[in-house]
Amino acid sequence: MKSQALLLLLVLSCMYLCLAQGSYGNCCLGYRHALAERVKKNIESYRMQETDGDCNIRAVVFMIKKKPSHAKQWTRCANPDEPWVQKVIEKLNMRKQKWYEVTQHTALHFPAEKLND
Repeated sequence: MKSQALLLLLVLSCMYLCLAQGSYGNCCLGYRHALAERVKKNIESYRMQETDGDCNIRAVVFMIKKKPSHAKQWTRCANPDEPWVQKVIEKLNMRKQKWYEVTQHTALHFPAEKLND
């Protein structure tokens, strides 16, 4: 009887640990200290990871362009306090701002009602 209770306790403990590990699925657990230039050129966007909730470290999560041969989009985690990370974020923000300005400029010159005529 004692061995059955011990076995049940062991199984429940393993299940708990497996479920607890699953909660870190979207969290960075460490940093990349550098990225190759070709990888930096293929960064599409980024998001900030804060230490609230399940995540233990503050990080910048870079989303890399997905190749057709890959099932999932790659991500790379970096320390937001490092200078190279701040430069990459600045470049991404400038690229986003330029895109926004181009789309606004196009919308001003080609109003939707004239496009539908």
